[in-house]
Amino acid sequence: MAFRDSTSSDRTADKSLAFLKALFEGHDFGDFGMRLWDGTAWSWGSGRGDRFTLVFKHPSALRRMFLFPNEVKLGEAYIYDDFDIEGDCEGVFDLGEHILGSRRTLPESIRFGGFLLSLPRGGRNNEGRQKAGLTGPRHSKKRDRQAISYHYDVSNDFFRLWLDEKMVYSCGYFASPDEDLNTAQERKLDYICRKLRLMKGDRLLDIGCGWGGLLIHAAGNYGVTAEGITLSRPQVEFARERIRDVGLSDRCRVELTDYREIDEKEKFDKLVSVGMFEHVGQSKLSEYFRKAHRLLRPGGAFLNHGIARSEDQAKQRGPTFSDSYVFPDGELLPINTTLRIAEENGFEVRDVESLREHYMMTLRHWVRRLEASRDEALKHVDEATYRVWRLFMSGSAHGFRVGRLNVYQTLLVKSDRDVSGLPLVRDDWYR
Repeated sequence: MAFRDSTSSDRTADKSLAFLKALFEGHDFGDFGMRLWDGTAWSWGSGRGDRFTLVFKHPSALRRMFLFPNEVKLGEAYIYDDFDIEGDCEGVFDLGEHILGSRRTLPESIRFGGFLLSLPRGGRNNEGRQKAGLTGPRHSKKRDRQAISYHYDVSNDFFRLWLDEKMVYSCGYFASPDEDLNTAQERKLDYICRKLRLMKGDRLLDIGCGWGGLLIHAAGNYGVTAEGITLSRPQVEFARERIRDVGLSDRCRVELTDYREIDEKEKFDKLVSVGMFEHVGQSKLSEYFRKAHRLLRPGGAFLNHGIARSEDQAKQRGPTFSDSYVFPDGELLPINTTLRIAEENGFEVRDVESLREHYMMTLRHWVRRLEASRDEALKHVDEATYRVWRLFMSGSAHGFRVGRLNVYQTLLVKSDRDVSGLPLVRDDWYR
């Protein structure tokens, strides 16, 4: 059921409303609303209240969004304020998938195209965050540094507003859906340490250590000597300051280093990588696992935690919004590809656990915290950057909810195949 909430004397608004009705006709997207530039409002659904409202700021917004639409154009229309999203941003993605997946008949295409071409082109003030402009060969060391800097060097103060108190930028581990974010992230850090079976005196390497939360937890609670590497200078500075503040400088250190540059003469008892793996790229995956294997002592364990796309989700042709404005050069692979390449480079796969629902819940926490801190966030970043993160995290939550995305913790060991060195049972993981 659809109904008008107000009327308009603007003929362009009336025609635009008719276009939008035809665009979504026959599909159930739940309760949502739309509001045009002249105040014309319309609701779709049961009328019990809109989950979200799309607010179109001017007629040229429709032309930009719906004439030959693609993911990047729709994203840009939001981040540069052609339209706004009031309410639940995650709910918009069902509509977005419908727009991008629709196949119109020739008469429909001619009718829709003719209307959209009749709308003004309009100007746009593309202020703020711009597309990533990386240079050099894909996944070269130089280009990878550019990619990491583009995403992570935005502002430590910005990330601090919506991450947990330990600044963990990966999914939490929830005991229940209503658990708070700090508790879930603390549990996740400890769960990783138990999976690795960290012991006092172990040497631990965290590949892509972020702001140092896992390093500090492992050294402070398990007595390990922990080293972390990242390509983000602000992360290094933040992590070093936190390590000093908690008195762990004798057992923790963080370096601005590419994983490919670590001296292989240094051997570690345990390796961990959380949320970095997505930056490696399929072409470098063998090198990544081969390097990890060489850095480990015999019998050592490697916990690799990373996002994957489902096997039946084809790799998108052309640029994505994420590649353009969020994670340039990031690549998500099916888990079977990752496991095969890990095995080809000497690892034995001992455990694979999906935390899909946990990432969905984590992202929803982040989005709510970001939205609640909007005014403060705009003291550290521009409006477009704020919108990029709001849109990207809401879309990711949608992806995890519908199963298009997943996240796996994979426990790998460097064993001789006769004796893995692991206990027969995993009771200690759940103590």
